[in-house]
Amino acid sequence: MTSPITFDAVGLAGGGNRCYWQSGFLKAYSEHQTLNPRFYVAVSASAYHGAMHLAGVGDRVRASAFAFAEQGHRGVDWRALRRRESPLVAGKLFRQLLADAFGEQELATLKAGPPMLIQLSGLPDWMPGALGALGSIGAYQIEKLLTDGTHSKAGLRMRLRPTWISTHNCDYPGELVDALMATSSVPPFMPVGRVRGRAYLDGGLVDNPPLMKLTEVEAKGWRTLLLTTRFGRKPPSAPNRVVVGPSEDLPVGKFSVGDAAGIRHAYEVGLRDGLAFARSA
Repeated sequence: MTSPITFDAVGLAGGGNRCYWQSGFLKAYSEHQTLNPRFYVAVSASAYHGAMHLAGVGDRVRASAFAFAEQGHRGVDWRALRRRESPLVAGKLFRQLLADAFGEQELATLKAGPPMLIQLSGLPDWMPGALGALGSIGAYQIEKLLTDGTHSKAGLRMRLRPTWISTHNCDYPGELVDALMATSSVPPFMPVGRVRGRAYLDGGLVDNPPLMKLTEVEAKGWRTLLLTTRFGRKPPSAPNRVVVGPSEDLPVGKFSVGDAAGIRHAYEVGLRDGLAFARSA
């Protein structure tokens, strides 16, 4: 009998609501095979799914997210303008979800398991957050037009710098929430992130999927697993790297807060794919 595949590091690519596929995959795979890497590295919305998985609260948090989505809220609330707030509500709702999900116990559980490196895009000291967001996201859109978008590095051209915050180094739950918000910061849909007083943008602007950390350890002979969220367009492969993506299209809006059918579909496809991969390992 052959031994099951083991992975030294696991990378989680971003993709907004498509990352519910990763939630399903991690749940199903871990119920049938041991997944105990030395570390995880996650970017954008995948960090939220990785954190809930590692904290052991995935079922609870997903149930809350599904129940909210079932209410069919739209992503825009024009009444917020009267309060001098953004009418795009995804950021506010996401922060509340994270605050409800991660308390002292969840943070302690995260610190007891493998560290997850939350990838952020740091702004140069001279660059205002609004300018960095406008320029980087514009460069990202141009990059998608010129390439297939399977590996985004547009933010590097804007002098954004990759930064990683380990779940083991978060001092309190609010700091973890700040980091999870910051790695998903795509203005105007999500506010500019702030961690320990510094401004950050979505970590995917400099490296999505998060290949920098994987490449470092692959060069040492470590075996890695990369979970992408794009159907039919896999990111670059490499020796020692196994890349797995959805087995079918995931037609869900990245920032949609009311597409219950879309996020449930992504999650259910992830369950099927995770089980299939576990059985083949």
